[in-house]
Amino acid sequence: MIIKAVKFRRNGFYTQPFAMGGEEGPQGYDINVRYRGSLQNYLIDTGDEVILIDTGLPAGTPEEKPDENSPIYTGKDICSYMEAFAALGYRPEQVTKILLTHKHGDHSGELRSFPCAKIYVGEEDAGADELKGLDNVVPVKFTDGSYYNFPESQKIAEGIYFIKAKGHTNGNSLIIAEEGGIFYMFEGDITYVDEALYANKLSVVYEDLPAARETLDRVIQFVKDHPTVYCGTHTPQGYENLEAKRVMDLEHPVETVFEEVDFTQFTESGKYVCSICGYVYDPAENGGVAFEDLPDDWKCPRCKQGKEKFNKA
Repeated sequence: MIIKAVKFRRNGFYTQPFAMGGEEGPQGYDINVRYRGSLQNYLIDTGDEVILIDTGLPAGTPEEKPDENSPIYTGKDICSYMEAFAALGYRPEQVTKILLTHKHGDHSGELRSFPCAKIYVGEEDAGADELKGLDNVVPVKFTDGSYYNFPESQKIAEGIYFIKAKGHTNGNSLIIAEEGGIFYMFEGDITYVDEALYANKLSVVYEDLPAARETLDRVIQFVKDHPTVYCGTHTPQGYENLEAKRVMDLEHPVETVFEEVDFTQFTESGKYVCSICGYVYDPAENGGVAFEDLPDDWKCPRCKQGKEKFNKA
């Protein structure tokens, strides 16, 4: 089994209130504490088939322009998701399965580029707008019983398991691949940064808070009980853990390297982009209404997050 990261954005950040304020509220955390951010998904080559875990942002998604008050910034483009995928030496027609952690556009953005693959997704996310019009979606019902301390799972291939991990979205899932006595855990947004896993904190983005807490508790218990390489989507520690085969030791966290940001480097396009799902608000496509003039209670049409989750693009 070969596991690779598909890297397409870097030098982003996730602030402490965003990454850790889900239960106590963000007001108790310091917005000036910025953890390193990035965007990457993963590829598993079993020798018999090529399996993707999530499919990045849609091509053409603009970069954001953060400021000192931005809770998150997904980073600067390295290249598009499809260019990063091709750079690993694979072609779209080789991909047999896509394991979708959840519906949001920074995870599902290029699903349509892989028409030959079956798209596995938790059934509660299968009807999401991001997946409409796709006839290769397989809603997963988790019929294979428990996987260690996770009650519901589906075996996808030998040594690869799709596991119900509800909370961030109602159809949220995680994936575990077993190789050489090590468990590789691939998670979408159960945590945005590894620091939140070490601190046992939830982010402010969830559809079901009690379920998100239960999922994080199960993740932490699994990591304590099994040699686990934790491969996240939004932090460079995700691919750093993978490349070093670094087993998580919750009692001895990896030292935090904070992100230092020069906010003068960014230019504006007049558009705004949702940092949660990648939705782009373009005034030209919305009757000329400036983003600043939208009502305070306006929500992202795709992921239903508030205006504060948007950055200038």
